[in-house]
Parts: sequence; C-alpha cells; structure tokens
Amino acid sequence: MQATMLWFLWQSLLQPFQPAFTAKGFRNFGEWVTGLVLNVEEHTITQSLIALERPQDWKALESFAELGTWRQDILADRLAQLLDDAPGSLWFGYHVSALDDTKVHRNSANVWGTCTFHEYTARCPNRATTVRAHNWVVLGRLLQYPDHPAWFLPHTGRLYFRRSQLPTKPVSEPFQTKCELAVDLLQKHAASLPQERHLAVFDGGYAFASVVEPLVRPPAESGHKRIDFLTRLRHDARLCALLPPEEDGQKQQGRPRKWGKPLPPPRRGGKWPGKWQEGKAFIYSRVRKVRWKEIICQWRVLGHETAVKAVVAEVEGYSERFCLVSSALDLTGLQMVELFAARFRQEDGFRDLKQRLGWEECRAWTRLPILRTTQALFCAMSLMRLLQFLLDKQEQQDAWWRAPPWNPKKDRPSVLDAQRMFRRHAQEFRQLLSEWVTDGKKGVGETARMDC
Repeated sequence: MQATMLWFLWQSLLQPFQPAFTAKGFRNFGEWVTGLVLNVEEHTITQSLIALERPQDWKALESFAELGTWRQDILADRLAQLLDDAPGSLWFGYHVSALDDTKVHRNSANVWGTCTFHEYTARCPNRATTVRAHNWVVLGRLLQYPDHPAWFLPHTGRLYFRRSQLPTKPVSEPFQTKCELAVDLLQKHAASLPQERHLAVFDGGYAFASVVEPLVRPPAESGHKRIDFLTRLRHDARLCALLPPEEDGQKQQGRPRKWGKPLPPPRRGGKWPGKWQEGKAFIYSRVRKVRWKEIICQWRVLGHETAVKAVVAEVEGYSERFCLVSSALDLTGLQMVELFAARFRQEDGFRDLKQRLGWEECRAWTRLPILRTTQALFCAMSLMRLLQFLLDKQEQQDAWWRAPPWNPKKDRPSVLDAQRMFRRHAQEFRQLLSEWVTDGKKGVGETARMDC
C-alpha cells in the first residue's frame, strides 16, 4: 500500500471534523490524532510529536489541548455520522449502539476528576481494592461482520463523578448519575442521525426504570426519538402476561386492570407458555447451537404501558441460561442472543484503547486536556477501523496485513495491525504531514495579509 494513497484516505476521514475547530485548531487536531497512531511509547503530546519528528510544535499543541477551540458536540456528531456509513451499520434493521462504563486508573489525587471506587474483583491479589480512577461512560457503535465477531467503534463518552467528590475547580461540575449520563449520550447520538430505528445494548447494570423509560417513552415535548433497548434480565424479574382483549358488551367491575397474570421468573423460564425453539448463531467467537423460549409480556421495571419481549436461552458451551429482555418486539429470541453477545466487543475496545493507544497511560492533569485526550483517542481508534474498511475494498484485500506464524487461523486485522501499517510508512507519513501543516500555515498567512 503506497503511503500517498494511505495519507489521502486518512485525510478524507479527518476532513469531516473541520467544523469543530478553527483552521489552525484543525491542523493541530490532525497532527495530534496522527501522532497517537504512530506513537509506540508513552502517549503524551510531546511523545506523539517526537513520533512525528515535530518536537518544535509541542507548545502549540499543548496550548491547543488546554485553551484551543474544540466543539466536542460537533466532533461527536461527525464521528457518529461517519460510523453510520460504515459497512454493517444496519443490523437486523436497527442501528445498534453499545454502552458501558470503564475505569481508567490514576495514581494522584491532584488529577482533575478522579474519584475513589471499590473494585470488588481485583485483578491480582496484590492490588488494592479501593482505587482512584476516572470512571467513563462510553458509547460506541456495534457493526455487524457476518460469521465473525462484531466491530466496536467508540465515538463519545462522559465522566462520572461521585456526588461527594465532585470537582469544583476550574468550574463546578453538575452531578449526574450513570443512568442519567447513559440516557443523555444515547439521546444525543440518536438526534445526530436521520434514522428512526435505534437499538441500545447494555448490561444489566443499566436495566433500571430511569434508563429504559426515557428511552422507550420520551416525553412528546422533549422531541427525542424512541430508542429501543436490549439488556440482561434478572433471574427473579417480575414479569406479567399481557392483558386479554376486552370482550364487547362485558361489564367490568372496579378499576380496570393494568397488569396481567404473573408469569414464572426467568430462572423458571421453561414454564413459560409456548414451545422451545432451536437454531444457530455466531456467539462469542464461533457458531453455537441455541435453544430458547421467548414471550411477549409486561415488565415491572418498564411499566404496564409498554410490552417487551423476554427470552430465556440455553447456549452451547455455557452452563447458565441467558435471560434477556428487549423493547424491540420484531427481534427474534435468537437475534437478541446474538446482539447481546456482540456487546462484549466493547470490552475488547476498552482493552485496545488502554493497551494500544495509551488511555491507561494518559498524561493529562487538568480538565480540558483530560476530556480532549480521551475524545482524541476515540477518534484515533475509530478512524483506524474506518481506514481498515476502506483498505478492505481495494483489489488486494489482504495485502496490508498478514496472519502471524503463531496464529495462522487469524482472519481479520487488529488495531495493532493497523498501527503497524502506519508505522511501516512512518517516514513518508511524517513528510506528508509536515507538508500539510506547512501549507495550512502558509494559507493562513496569505489570508491574513489579504485581510490587512
């Protein structure tokens, strides 16, 4: 793959973000994101510029991260629109988003926005159970890749603070629960896209009325779109059958009923009315046999006004049953299991952000650099995946990456493969980037002289 064509494709992916910055800020943003991709050591701004062989720009880029114009809302919207055009963005008729939170550890109490959290499952016995970290609520797109694991591409996130540890400097941050942050992210994402059918997939940690109600039944005056959801169901969830239709001429005594007859809880889903069904779906890295039973019912969390589809499924290779619930009634039980299993790709995305792009090693201490560094990392990872999709359309689809000798069965590129491709043409990239930045500076200078 020639470096010139690679740079042309990379520029075409960066171009939609231009309205979020000034002319100079857009060049700084492009320089920063490109440096993050080429960087192999600590992911500081200085180290990224060293990877580009432009250390003289450190002061301008540091000032841009701290003081520069940066429209984060426009940046998130433009990235969401780019992801909406990616292959596999329409999955079973829905535009599927995955939402979850993750902790990014910080060692110092002097870092803005850090809070203390208790980790119930420490990664190793020598690690403290109480940690200081940034807790990010992250939203990204799930893209279908038939007969392969799905792609997860992050595009925006919000920091969650404990009420007792809200930062007050340089500005006082308003308190929002994780559920409120999740709803806000999903509604803004749906508003940035013209499509009407959106599906949010999240873990049972967000399966509360404060999340599902505003998504499925947004107030008419708010102007928000309906967003269907898919989540995990508690084994003791309270489900009720749908109310039977009223018979003509039959008088009812007392207040009208709102809830149908109670159903067995999901842990006893085999006693639900209806037959077991069998099928196959790509679940957790391979095609597995699935035996499931589904029912349309009422769910106490969502209320009696909206019907949901509950599913209990036995998946090959797993001893515990999958218990799921969704407001998207047209999805089959098998499709619900496949979509929920695809949500795990978000965990792989968090790993790549922390290990490959240095999210865990972020060297930012104040408010705006912390927020902007994370947004830049989201852009860098998603743009690398979009570039991968563009390269896959070329005639030689496998020319830019190879399966390693120790894993000959590897059938798709990783984030590291995309980074290696950039680094293989690093010298040409540095030259092309330098010309792009220099030409931009000349253009600004010529415009300034004309204005004078």
